[in-house]
Amino acid sequence: MRRALALLFVLAAGTARAEDFGLKDGDRVVFYGDSITDQRLYTTFAETFAVTRFPGRDVSFIHSGWGGDRVGGGGGGPIDRRLYRDVIAYRPTVVTVMLGMNDASYRPFEDKIFETYANGYKHLVAKLKEELPGVRLTLIEPSPYDDVTREPKFEGGYNAVLLRYGDFVKRLAGEQGSGFADLNTGVVDALKKAAAADKAGSEKLIADRVHPGPGGQLLMAGELLKAWRAPSVVSTVKIEGREGKVIETANTEVSGFTKGDGLSWTQLDAALPMPIDMKDPVVALAMASSDFIKSLDQQILAVALPEPAPCLLKIDGEEIGTFSREQLADGLNLATLNTPMARQAAEVHRLTLKHAAIHNKRWRDVQVPLQDEAGPALNKALAALDEVEAEVVQRQRAAAQPRPHRFELTQKK
Repeated sequence: MRRALALLFVLAAGTARAEDFGLKDGDRVVFYGDSITDQRLYTTFAETFAVTRFPGRDVSFIHSGWGGDRVGGGGGGPIDRRLYRDVIAYRPTVVTVMLGMNDASYRPFEDKIFETYANGYKHLVAKLKEELPGVRLTLIEPSPYDDVTREPKFEGGYNAVLLRYGDFVKRLAGEQGSGFADLNTGVVDALKKAAAADKAGSEKLIADRVHPGPGGQLLMAGELLKAWRAPSVVSTVKIEGREGKVIETANTEVSGFTKGDGLSWTQLDAALPMPIDMKDPVVALAMASSDFIKSLDQQILAVALPEPAPCLLKIDGEEIGTFSREQLADGLNLATLNTPMARQAAEVHRLTLKHAAIHNKRWRDVQVPLQDEAGPALNKALAALDEVEAEVVQRQRAAAQPRPHRFELTQKK
């Protein structure tokens, strides 16, 4: 049943329209959770996707994970202090919540422990809805404990316990009219495929069995984005080379099309591809073991050519690669290639990481330690750090804006 539901989510994501995406212009998003959220990986990947795929939307992001947290709070204080200071104070329109890894206590299922979790989670949701009227919640099933690449530590394994907690979260989301994202099933399926292909590499996806590295967290971001009905298409251009004309476009503008010794045109995509570090072997394994690229990162160039000779593709005068007639007819996914657009997206992600790090320093190293010493000087310091972060965010948004690129396709004789 879980796999069938996951497949339905994949199919829905593949047909999602840009206007259906869960984050709207003017939204303010707070990511709330424990150490897995505190890693600022699935959250920054999701932010970069939103900024690069929708560069015209004004959406802001606050990353409020705290290691060790449970539904009752933790190192950052009891739950109500955490919520008021780290969520409600930002007046978000969207809040994601992922808790459970610590709550289940790393042992077989126990009713009393689960009851504490259920009651605490209900209180958390009620408080957010009370203090933030109209807030859109996305309740997240706990990400997996890796019982796939290594043997479970007890009968049934800890992830089976987390799945029971996730079933509760899903039911609660339905009762409350909230969104729900399953960050467990798809990641486990990818772990199984990765383990079959590369056992040693698969163990690095969640090296300590709890905290995924970039590859695993990219998979988690993908599942959250699917829950938000993220569109798969970056852009699409289809060209009939024999007649020398563009026959289909999506999310892009094509101008200055010419046919001479080859084909050339200027293309202005409305979005950027998702920056994925395929040089990282664990990230590459995660992508090969999942549907992330198919479901979320399609930047298609398809060209029908009369001659069988391979073609050299250049973008802005830079050689991208030589491709066969069959490859071009089937369609190249430019999102998987080293293009000027991919490098632009990577710069956006660099700035995403930078602004999130500045906010984390401001919050964890200044605001929280000095919260009982509040005064004009502290407020001024916090405001100054907010300005620094805002400057980085401004650069991030500028870096995401569409740029025209000149394409050249010439057959090699």
